[in-house]
Amino acid sequence: MKSAASIDVQAMSTAEGSSAALAGRDDEPATARRTGLPVKRFLLPVLGVAIVAIAVYVLHQLIHGISLSGVFDAVGQIPTLHLAYAIGFTALSFAAIALYDVVAVETVARGRIPRHVSAMAGAAGYAVSNALGFSLLTGGALRYRIYAAEGIPVQDIGRIIGTSWLSIWMAFAVLVGIALLADPQDLPWLSQLGPGIDIALGAAIVGGMALFIFWLSGGERTLTIGKVSARLPSSRGAMIQIAAGIVDISAAAATLYVLMPDTVTTGPIVFALVFVLATVVGIASHSPGGLGAFEATIIAALGIGRNTEALAALLAYRAIYTLLPFLVATLGLIVSEIIRHREHVGKGVRTTARLLEPLVPPVSAGITFLGGIILLFSTATPAVSDRLEFLADFIPLPFIELSHLGASFVAVAMLIVARGLGRRLRRAWVAALILFGCGAVLSIFKGFDWEEAMLLCLLSGALVVFRDSFYRGSASRILDLSWGWLASVGTTALVALWIGLFVYRHVEYSNVLWWQFALQADAPRFLRAAVMVALVIAAVALDTAIHSRADRKHVAGTIPPVVPDLVAQAHDTSAALALLGDKQFLMAPGDRGFIMYARSGGSLIAMGEPVGDPETRVELAWSFREMADRLAARTVFYEVGPDSLPLFLDMGLIALKLGEVARVDLTQFSLEGPRRQPLRYAARRAEKDGLVFEIVDRARVPAMLQELRAVSDAWLEGKGGKEKGFSLGFFDENYVRHFDCAVMRKGDEIVAFANVWRSGDLEEFSVDLMRSKPGAPAATMEALFARLLLAARDEGFRWFNLGAAPLSGLSDSRLASRWNRFGSFLYRRGADLYNFDGLRAFKNKFDPVWTPHYLICPPGLDTPRALIDVTTLINGGPLEMMRK
Repeated sequence: MKSAASIDVQAMSTAEGSSAALAGRDDEPATARRTGLPVKRFLLPVLGVAIVAIAVYVLHQLIHGISLSGVFDAVGQIPTLHLAYAIGFTALSFAAIALYDVVAVETVARGRIPRHVSAMAGAAGYAVSNALGFSLLTGGALRYRIYAAEGIPVQDIGRIIGTSWLSIWMAFAVLVGIALLADPQDLPWLSQLGPGIDIALGAAIVGGMALFIFWLSGGERTLTIGKVSARLPSSRGAMIQIAAGIVDISAAAATLYVLMPDTVTTGPIVFALVFVLATVVGIASHSPGGLGAFEATIIAALGIGRNTEALAALLAYRAIYTLLPFLVATLGLIVSEIIRHREHVGKGVRTTARLLEPLVPPVSAGITFLGGIILLFSTATPAVSDRLEFLADFIPLPFIELSHLGASFVAVAMLIVARGLGRRLRRAWVAALILFGCGAVLSIFKGFDWEEAMLLCLLSGALVVFRDSFYRGSASRILDLSWGWLASVGTTALVALWIGLFVYRHVEYSNVLWWQFALQADAPRFLRAAVMVALVIAAVALDTAIHSRADRKHVAGTIPPVVPDLVAQAHDTSAALALLGDKQFLMAPGDRGFIMYARSGGSLIAMGEPVGDPETRVELAWSFREMADRLAARTVFYEVGPDSLPLFLDMGLIALKLGEVARVDLTQFSLEGPRRQPLRYAARRAEKDGLVFEIVDRARVPAMLQELRAVSDAWLEGKGGKEKGFSLGFFDENYVRHFDCAVMRKGDEIVAFANVWRSGDLEEFSVDLMRSKPGAPAATMEALFARLLLAARDEGFRWFNLGAAPLSGLSDSRLASRWNRFGSFLYRRGADLYNFDGLRAFKNKFDPVWTPHYLICPPGLDTPRALIDVTTLINGGPLEMMRK
């Protein structure tokens, strides 16, 4: 029931505690990889599937002998008054759920969010996640989007969700303690410990909560777990949250309790405790809404496996507490979408529509997932005999058989495609509509299930209403599933399989069943459909495993013919990276400028700022932002200067300082004076060692390529590393041909070289590849730099760009951001991994002007993912930068 909070807070802690260091200079070509699959990514989903498998087995053993038709008949016998009570308790439970977030917001962000917004976020988030599971994608993402739209930073959103989550578990604890104190002898399982131990345990729990509330009364308190901290509510707020939690859980338990028949004699206190235990098991099962695991725990604890009326109560509870709130949320969305498209609407209505819009993707995913469940369960149950007889008069038996098989395929496909709707993918929306249509037609042809077909059509109508919310194309595959989603699909199929085995348990299995084709042969049709479902899920799981482990190289596009001319005119020398051949291009209208970019993981990463005149750069930046949004990718700009920060902040992105770039003012540079003594010494020492400096015109470079490659290969071998890429040049003959080349020769042999970058307006001079042979004189590279600076000054350039010093200049103040403090710590303590301080010290010899540069990326949960994607793109893997 309450799976959303427990998972959402884990997600937020990941956002607060995750960081990644970025590029060095000496590794492998630009690739976008998914590295080996960590155990934790599939261990929890596998555990969830195992829990559901055990639950299915327990259900099978406990309700053996009960007929499904008897359960449905019993549902119809539930008194109307009891149904009304159940609906009332459901409303009370969700009102208390809304109070969780109201109190949490008052604790963390007092006065910054209207109470009706936080109440709506809490109730709607739980209504969706209760029905679907997938709490991070549904409840967590929904609440993040609503609160972020109100201007709440991600750290505070994490604290709001954490505080809300804490209230649920405090209520769980108090209820368990009260149950142990009030009725220790009748508690299932725990009664074996003896009343004395149960009472002592209950007193300890209740007393501990009382002490906790007293502790909160002493002033503002903060809970810290690892790197995550959350401000705790006041004692008054904690009591309100505990009371809300008790009301919520008690009302939810009462919803089921009033539906139970008189033959279930368990007292309300014990029943509430069993309900809490079943909820926890359902959370751990990873199935949508705890389906199967929740029911198995209730049945086992209460011993109602042979009670048809009690099983009917469980079925009615699912419809009232799980499905009804979800449908109310869906209906509210449909109404808001219709109103939003009217020409004349009031401000209040527009505000409501804006607040509800974040619900569209998860609700649409839920609608499609629900449609898949309906169709899947339908293929697992027998058709109505009279309808089959009627259908046989018009449709041949082979067509009925194929329709049943096709319906099982469509059902699983709907479960899978639902994930794409959660990501606003246009292709997933189109596929879902097609699947709904096919499912409706196949429902008619497989058994004349017109009610099922009508329901599928109504659900597809809701998707049509939401069509404007699905605007994203995607460069990724529509089958790009997470292991958690795949586990939920698997558990749903497992429950459907059990339903079929339960319904046809009277049919004795034999090999002949697989080949029986007859109008009333429902069991053979179910077996064949089960194989179809298993094959589809196995194929998708194999596809997920292969593509999650395989290296993904980004697709480089052809360099447009106009790009070399634009590079030659560019204000920044880093535009020359466009000629590396490892990027794609977004061109401005009229070829007035471009953005070079690559895809890595779920991020679209632009290298530097747009190239072009100021107006063109602004247009290109927004076009890139819109393109990434359409492709359901994170927008990332790597290595941008401080002047463009207002533009990126207006896009809703954040800036992480990567370090500082060293630029030498050539109008003031010379080798004279005491501060230049090391450079003069390096230049004289190079002359004594017989080294000769020369800048070779690019027309002569092709004749030198083999010799330059030999120097480069020897340098790489000596470093023990591989080429990097994207933001750093790598040795490629086509790339090197574009530039003049500065060389240091000893006799006729080239012992060091650097390719030369020049801006188009004599603004900046720089180098990219800097390679020397092992064994070259010690002063070779320092002398090369000194000669290059003098040459650039003599050519009339204003600045010489020495490149960046990663992570330098970051603040370590306790008031600074987590990123700044982490980067500062790594800069100071990371000498064993990368010589950060030594690199800055070398560049300081030239008395440069240090200018900060930044990584621009989305806030929240996307920040650590963007950092990993950038590091992977440049280095070939998140850990490759650690190579010496």
